Amino acid sequence: MNSILGKIGLIMRRKVKGRQLERSIRIKNKRDIEQLKESGQLVAECFALLKASIQPGVSLRELDKKVEMLIRDRGALPLYKGYRGNPPEHPPFPGVICASLNNEICHGLPDMRRLSNGDIIGIDIGLTKDGWCGDACVTFPVGEISPLAQRLLRVAEEAMYEGIKAAKVGRPVGEIGVAIENYARRHGYSVVKQWGGHGLGRDLHEAPSIPHVGPAHELPRIRPGMVFTVEPMVNIGSQECYLGDDGWTVYTSDGTLSAQFEHTIAVTRNGVEILSPWHETMGRVLESA
Repeated sequence: MNSILGKIGLIMRRKVKGRQLERSIRIKNKRDIEQLKESGQLVAECFALLKASIQPGVSLRELDKKVEMLIRDRGALPLYKGYRGNPPEHPPFPGVICASLNNEICHGLPDMRRLSNGDIIGIDIGLTKDGWCGDACVTFPVGEISPLAQRLLRVAEEAMYEGIKAAKVGRPVGEIGVAIENYARRHGYSVVKQWGGHGLGRDLHEAPSIPHVGPAHELPRIRPGMVFTVEPMVNIGSQECYLGDDGWTVYTSDGTLSAQFEHTIAVTRNGVEILSPWHETMGRVLESA
């Protein structure tokens, strides 16, 4: 009897949690989604610019300046520069792009380091145009990369698309995480659990949080009009990580490579629409893929 009552109590708590989460989500109408698509298109153009610019010898600062120039030339504003995150006393982020090299998982600083042949670099771009946000991430190869790194990039990108395919109306957001985690595990990789996707609209981080690992029953349920990011961080080794002394850069605990890919998507009654089409503006990350 106690076990039955316990299960009933768990189900009731999940329902209450789900209703609370649903009330906090800002549902977007068709016009809102069109505005978000314009911002996402500009993010995609930034990645096309970067693909042509990423090569051995280029500094991360140079890449940052190129992206900032394009964003401002198009009448938009960068989102990350000066961003403090949480808590408010957190040091402001110094760049326009996040630039994460090799064993850096996310939030790497676009400093004076120069790219070397064989590196991989994850670049995350956020901007706001006409009051609406755009957000996406791509991990690029630098010159000729190892077969090990090539496989990581392919699996990480494919894991993101597996998560996008799992975003179905009426299903819990946790099923996105399960799809991503299962795909990465089948290839022998791990997924970072501390960071996930998030709602996107007039603010960079809106409800709900989107998990990239299980459990499948994680709420809320997906509804038409939801706009959020799917952005798994996939590691060759352990999923464990640590925060560096700069207060921003996150590293793999075992020093192995990490790759991240991100799209912003809108959920409609007819399926999912990708709002950050870098896969169209720049083609495949690995040309031989």
